Amino acid sequence: MIRILIAEDMQVLRSALVALLELEQDLEVVAELGSGAEVVARALATAPDVAVLDIDLPGLDGISAAAALHEALPSCRTLILTSLGRPGNLRRAMSAQVAGFLLKDIEPSQLSAAIRTVAAGGRAVDPVLALAALDTEATPLTGRELEVLRLAAEGAEAGQIAAKLFLSPGTVRNYLTTVVSKLNARNRVDAIRIAREAGWL
Repeated sequence: MIRILIAEDMQVLRSALVALLELEQDLEVVAELGSGAEVVARALATAPDVAVLDIDLPGLDGISAAAALHEALPSCRTLILTSLGRPGNLRRAMSAQVAGFLLKDIEPSQLSAAIRTVAAGGRAVDPVLALAALDTEATPLTGRELEVLRLAAEGAEAGQIAAKLFLSPGTVRNYLTTVVSKLNARNRVDAIRIAREAGWL
């Protein structure tokens, strides 16, 4: 029996996923939650084999939650399910030790098969997205610079970014200045546009 944790903030979608997976003889949903911040604690309490995480979770995004989960419970493999099919997200997910990355519009049978593949130690990645990631130029930004820019793109101010990443506001401003310079951007908004168009955010 493959034990599954599901993190999806949309209640209707989460309930549908649970119902679909419970129809499979060899799959059992042991935890379902709506926030990224709960993932590690619930996984430690329920010991799932596979965590199916939405990328856009409140509290902590799915990729950050996957990285934290890999550190806390390496035996649990992660599959990201997303409507945000950007090459940059796939690259970020792979560096967070994610084993699967699929778009939400897949068939239910494809999701079940992907969970089995991931549980068995394999990888399940959307092939079109994988090719797009290979075609996309590598980012000149460091992981931390991308993290700061991603939060800025979500509308967070320097103080909010600093609090979330445990940095000082001055350090955050320095990161943003470096990002603007590295991307030859006019300003922060231009840097966000360049990074999005390149598939890095």
